[in-house]
Amino acid sequence: MQPDLDPAVEESPPATPPDLVSSAPQPAPHPSPQQPRDFDWGFIGPHGLRAGWSILLFAGLYYLFCEVIGTLFFAAGFVSDTPIDSAGAVLVGELVPFLSLVAALLIMTLIEDRRILSYNLAGAHRVHHFVSGLAVGFAALSLLIAALAWGGWLRFGAASHSVAQAAATGAFWAIAFLLVGSVEEGLFRCYALSTLTRGINFWWALAAQIAICLYLAFTGGGNGAWGVYAAAALGLIPCFVLHQKSAPRSDAFWQAAWVTSTFFGFYHTSNSGENWIGIFAAAFMGFVFCLSVRLTGSAWWAIGCHAAWDWAETFFYGAADSGLQGQGHFLSASPAGNPLWSGGADGPEGSLLVFGVILLLLLLLLGLYARNAAAPAAQPAD
Repeated sequence: MQPDLDPAVEESPPATPPDLVSSAPQPAPHPSPQQPRDFDWGFIGPHGLRAGWSILLFAGLYYLFCEVIGTLFFAAGFVSDTPIDSAGAVLVGELVPFLSLVAALLIMTLIEDRRILSYNLAGAHRVHHFVSGLAVGFAALSLLIAALAWGGWLRFGAASHSVAQAAATGAFWAIAFLLVGSVEEGLFRCYALSTLTRGINFWWALAAQIAICLYLAFTGGGNGAWGVYAAAALGLIPCFVLHQKSAPRSDAFWQAAWVTSTFFGFYHTSNSGENWIGIFAAAFMGFVFCLSVRLTGSAWWAIGCHAAWDWAETFFYGAADSGLQGQGHFLSASPAGNPLWSGGADGPEGSLLVFGVILLLLLLLLGLYARNAAAPAAQPAD
């Protein structure tokens, strides 16, 4: 006869050996229902406003400020609608895009919660890199001029100014080209490069290249449009290979460099006197400037090199610069012979010899800074 059990006492289940507890299959957790994406997902990413929207907003602000400030300068009589290529006129004219760039950047810092130095301006040894860029830019352009003169594709005339006059005029040109270098590097190697690096992949880069080329094709193209097509085509295979072989997001810098360099060439197609060689050279130089940002940690080397190259070409040697023949220069240089070698109306940048000089510039940059360069950390996509 079984003893009676107290109904208040529950029968305990048999104990499970410890080894069976660890090895027993655990029930799979029920998957939590996927949360619907918020409406702002298409606008906001891990780094705030997505890169594409940032670029469009920045471009719109820059264009708006150019229109407003340009109108104010025109109304005040500071600039005219007739191109004047003197140092003073170029200096004042370049203030419009420079002030517009600064205003647009300041607004973007508020929207993106960043510092203005975060747009590729915060690297170490900034003064050293800037001065080094100045020296290298002047030396590189001088090497190109020397090669053209040695081959008989460039002829020098008498100096157009005394030393005292040249010093004053040269100072105005120096300020003007410092503004030019600051604006163009600020647009392409500072804001655009830093922003696209945090939110671009190969397919978006390819779409941007196609858009640029289609625009040129359907609008009849600018001066030297084939240089843009060549830059877009040349970067296609390397960027695709990087996309296939690199870890996710580690190739974003190079995709951004491809886009900004091609667009830098496109940016110059509006210049008078450009040819396809000069446009392709601008894109090639744009890539070298992107590489300098990667190696030095900032755009200061590029700003210095850019300003010194233009100053030496326009003022010191008195040659045409992207079709611009500046008024008031120290020496006087004019093209001679076959335009493929002399550059013709484009100036030294339109000569085939410019590619050799830019290649040497790239190798020099690698030799000076590659050993100490630290690759930027990969960032998740926007």
